[in-house]
Amino acid sequence: MNISFSLHEADKVAEVLLKTVTSKTLCFYGDMGAGKTTLIQALVKHLGAVDTVHSPTFGLVHEYHDPQGMVLAYHFDFYRLHHENEALDLGIEEYWDTNAWVLIEWPQNIASLLPQEAVSVHLHFIDETTRTVEFNPD
Repeated sequence: MNISFSLHEADKVAEVLLKTVTSKTLCFYGDMGAGKTTLIQALVKHLGAVDTVHSPTFGLVHEYHDPQGMVLAYHFDFYRLHHENEALDLGIEEYWDTNAWVLIEWPQNIASLLPQEAVSVHLHFIDETTRTVEFNPD
């Protein structure tokens, strides 16, 4: 699926993603500034999280909760990872076994650790306000 959108339409793209993907593990690929975090913010909002979404660049992972405190999603940013072992030290493999969504920015930095069922979401910069997103739902 290929969708062109403006950044203020990220909610619509998030809705399409949530309705069509078959995995709760989404891997976001794209250059710096392509809109990965913006799209993840929209996804987490659609999931009903009460938390504010920020890029976890320095902490590596943030978790987002529903109003009852249950974890809805984990948001990883592996931009600063130097080696896959750092993700293993974080316990990344344990997150695959949760019922929560796992949203990963810069997944290419842990390529050999990604679960087979993960959905790749590619964002492309068109201009200051326009992006395209490509993904295969299954």
